[in-house]
Amino acid sequence: MSRLHLTFACGDYDRTRAVEEGTVRPDGIDLTYLRLPVEETFFRMMRHQEFEVAELSLSSYVLSLRADPSPFVALPVYTSRMFRHGALYCHADAGVSSPEDLRGKRVGTPEYQLTACVWMRGILADRHGVPVDSVTYVTGGQESPGRIEKAGVTLPDSLRIGPAPRDRTLSEMLAEGEIDALCTPRVPSPFVAGDPRVRRVFPDVVAAEKAYHADTGIFPIMHVVVIRRDVHERHPWVAQSLYKALLEAKEVAYRNLYDTSALRFTLPWLTPQLEEARALLGQDFWSYGLEGNHGTLSAFLRYHHEQGLSERLWRPEELFAPESLESAVI
Repeated sequence: MSRLHLTFACGDYDRTRAVEEGTVRPDGIDLTYLRLPVEETFFRMMRHQEFEVAELSLSSYVLSLRADPSPFVALPVYTSRMFRHGALYCHADAGVSSPEDLRGKRVGTPEYQLTACVWMRGILADRHGVPVDSVTYVTGGQESPGRIEKAGVTLPDSLRIGPAPRDRTLSEMLAEGEIDALCTPRVPSPFVAGDPRVRRVFPDVVAAEKAYHADTGIFPIMHVVVIRRDVHERHPWVAQSLYKALLEAKEVAYRNLYDTSALRFTLPWLTPQLEEARALLGQDFWSYGLEGNHGTLSAFLRYHHEQGLSERLWRPEELFAPESLESAVI
């Protein structure tokens, strides 16, 4: 009996590995799993829709909903979640001794619409008195010049935003003090090299992130899995089949992570860190689905709208394939 062949572009994650290796197989589907860097996957999917199924930035997906019909249908599978207080860096002489000091500063961002940056702009506005329009934004390549927004954005006139010089990178500009701060998902090269001119805005990132979660209950969602709309329209059953398989693959990762016979990852205190995460965030701390993630998604969608990236305020229920939001009960 023939199975549907689909290409799935996604990162290298423990929570998807069982699907990549084929030990968990979606009902009726043979997957060609392309393990790609997230920036490449996002660019190729947003610009050319090359893959039938792909991991996609949550912000880029919400941007894609502007089209009628929109090109993708999402599953409530969150291949990436991450607290992003550690994504804010500043020049040592920029006069930034606290997040509140970012008001009036020049802040670099590889793309304005990056999910991590949407989260941090929202958090700065909500919790640190830094409104989105109180900052001047500089966009461009972090480590190579010339990066552009992968999804075209039309922003309100109240925002001050412009490109970096064509021959400059944001990392260079931060180290030289040409920008005061940088918000980026990837650690900038001067910080990696130990350059004393560059430091994090939140000096104790873990403490800040734990306090944020304790106050809000939010563990930020970064990426979702999307199905190209033409595939979903021809085969609507694919949504539930993929969702079930990816949920099972995550459960396999949970079990493997708590196998103390030998450490699977090169972290000396992996087991106690896992136990602490469960104590603070709950047993299913990386939960999929809509239930349990409604508040997190609502916060992100509010930020996306307030920052001029979405024309209307979307509801979490509107984001996902209906087939992935309910299942049979015996």
